[in-house]
Amino acid sequence: MCGITGWISYDNDLTTPHASATLDAMTRTMACRGPDAGGVWLDTHAALGHRRLAVIDIEGGKQPMLVAHDGRTRLALTYSGEVYNYRELRAQLESHGHTFRTSSDTEVVLHAYLEWGEAFTERLNGMYAFALWDPRTEELLLVRDRMGIKPLYYHPTPDGVLFGSEPKAILAHPAVRPVVDAEGLAEMLAFTKTPGHAGYHGMYELRPGHTARVRRGGLTVRRYWGLEAREHTDDTTTTVRRVRELLDDIVTRQLIADVPLCTLLSGGLDSSAITALAAKGLAEAGHGPVRSFSVDFAGQTENFKADLLRPTPDGPYAHALAEHVRSDHSDIVLDTAALMNRANRDAILRARDLPTAGFGDGDVSLYLLFKAIREQSTVALSGESADEVFGGYRWFHDPECVQADTFPWLAAGVADTFSGPASGGRTALLDKGLLAKVDMPGHERQRYHEALTEVPRLAGESGLQARMREISYLHLTRFVQLLLDRKDRASMAVGLEVRVPFCDHRLVEYVFNTPWAMKTFDGREKSLLRAATRDLLPDAVADRVKSPYPSTQDPRYADALRAALGELLADKEAPVRPLLDAPTVAEALDERAGESFRTATEVVLNLNTWLTEYGTELRL
Repeated sequence: MCGITGWISYDNDLTTPHASATLDAMTRTMACRGPDAGGVWLDTHAALGHRRLAVIDIEGGKQPMLVAHDGRTRLALTYSGEVYNYRELRAQLESHGHTFRTSSDTEVVLHAYLEWGEAFTERLNGMYAFALWDPRTEELLLVRDRMGIKPLYYHPTPDGVLFGSEPKAILAHPAVRPVVDAEGLAEMLAFTKTPGHAGYHGMYELRPGHTARVRRGGLTVRRYWGLEAREHTDDTTTTVRRVRELLDDIVTRQLIADVPLCTLLSGGLDSSAITALAAKGLAEAGHGPVRSFSVDFAGQTENFKADLLRPTPDGPYAHALAEHVRSDHSDIVLDTAALMNRANRDAILRARDLPTAGFGDGDVSLYLLFKAIREQSTVALSGESADEVFGGYRWFHDPECVQADTFPWLAAGVADTFSGPASGGRTALLDKGLLAKVDMPGHERQRYHEALTEVPRLAGESGLQARMREISYLHLTRFVQLLLDRKDRASMAVGLEVRVPFCDHRLVEYVFNTPWAMKTFDGREKSLLRAATRDLLPDAVADRVKSPYPSTQDPRYADALRAALGELLADKEAPVRPLLDAPTVAEALDERAGESFRTATEVVLNLNTWLTEYGTELRL
């Protein structure tokens, strides 16, 4: 995994010292994503930067990578990600006469473009974001993977474009200011992801499954992949078998690495299935055991309090699975002091570039988990996205949430309770006039109905099946990207590559078109995944009810948040002060409030840090 950035300017010479210094500054912002090496490439109208996390072909995969002929550059590439079918593609390209000087997937991408043009995107299987510059036509092609696992942002300019793996790379250019309008603020505070929106004014995120071609005449975005409605003709037994076949192939492909690899294990069905499949794959290849890591909070397993969102603690189930597959397992145990440590909280905000609302301590703990794992491993396989693919969340099975005229996770209230109890919601401490300008209800309503217009329909489909296709589509295009973004930023902040097997587009396409009755054939959530992997799991793990990523239950955490809020209010220069609702803040500072304003307080603290560090201008 790596970090990329670049600058196309048709009206300027980018080989000058000033342009070179600007590119260097943009590239340095990506150092966390690529701690192993860095490089830049300059042409008259194109400047490409790269920071590398070496995973495959440690010596040969340096970037930006070029293809030259007769001393002239034919193509230049700055690339982030992994193409898991690169060996098959390489063999095909060699049969067409291509020769290779490295064993990296990066070089395969270059030659695939030379052979098949822009249509080569349809042949790639993986997670990737990259930029190809063709000096022959003076055109840039930006490409993002089908599910949006790897990020890619761009900022059109009057004579070209700026781009980067994260907003910070673009913000490092002197022509760009961090400006956020009401729509951008609404997007940050919403617990949903609008494809294409970057938060900052004038900046965009390339949509999953899309390319953007930059020419002298402007920028054109094209979709090369999207979910389609197809009739599912397999019976239940065949479907379960096909899901298992796909998972076996997917995990085997994603075990390829020239560096230490591990799995993220929570003891839930998703991560347990991935860990068990990884253990099986490594054993069959004569390697192993698989390494696995879990996160826990000091004293939480012993003092766990069940709630609607998290009915069971992770620890016992993670240990049961680790023992079952004989993994080399480690628990990463965090305490409240680490969660509240200012340096840790600032680090994850800088990683995300935006004060996104809803995850709270989950962001900090994820960052600390990945930081600890990075000391022992470079690549981790995650169970992320199985709930969106197979229908695992409780609101998939709640008739009121399913029929609500909004995103079902918002109907379930998860945005306000993911990181703890809340009485007034995540925006409870913000000024009522500010909230009126931002118009969160209107924003969510508009985005919801926009998303519904995109849903592919199957002729003759109606009733619950038609509605569940909509629900699945909403999760696969508006919810899972929140989680993928979070995982990407937290992991790449410490130089850890996280792979997500459940996002393989073949699996996503197949299960998306499986009838809802078949997805729940055993009367429970994720029936297909459970049936496909039960032989690998202990019964207790296979039958465990869904429990999301953990959140600390230590009451001292809410106390520490309250103290931090008090310190913020004592600072008359704190930029967030004008955005707060004074009476509600006073209520939140009262010890009797307990944890009621926990999520809202986290939002305020993050907003203040962001406004301070980024010098953001709010245009409301």
